[in-house]
Amino acid sequence: MDILVNPNVGYLILMMSMLITLLAVLSPGTGILEIFALALLIFCGWLVVQLPTQLWALLLMLLGFVPLVLSAKFNWQPLYLASSIAISLIGAAFFFKGENWYPAAHPLLIIILSTLEGGVLWYIARKTLEAHQQIPAQDLSQLIGAIGETRTNVHQEGTIFINGELWSARSTSPIPKNRPVRVISRDGLILLVEEINT
Repeated sequence: MDILVNPNVGYLILMMSMLITLLAVLSPGTGILEIFALALLIFCGWLVVQLPTQLWALLLMLLGFVPLVLSAKFNWQPLYLASSIAISLIGAAFFFKGENWYPAAHPLLIIILSTLEGGVLWYIARKTLEAHQQIPAQDLSQLIGAIGETRTNVHQEGTIFINGELWSARSTSPIPKNRPVRVISRDGLILLVEEINT
């Protein structure tokens, strides 16, 4: 157990817990990442009791969330995102206390892990940004006013062909098959249509 009570191991576990926790927050679902993140955070808590730490470094890591929130609020500005990552990584590097206020972990380990984790965090955050900014593949509101053609008789129910797809449709009056129609509204995934008189 003495091998685990080591600042280098502590730093490695801290960095892993930061990364897995961020992944769990960004892609919730199965619970596997959440459980793994919780286990790593509990282990980090145990290491905090075993090894000397610096409170200011913990505050710095927590402060790193402020630019992340600002980044999300202001359309994921790269400056805020880079600041968040840098502040968190600096706090993590100094978290386990060495002599005076220096980091207890080996400097080479800090450089390697900070570079790797900083790159991974940047990549994940940028991909998350792209996903948030992406226009939905199917914006149902754009169907309103679109022109299509009935594939079956449409009244209380029926099918129309619009924008290269078949849709369920209804109308207030009967519309025969193969007639042009305009979408006037929608009710869930059912389009309400009216016949276009030509």
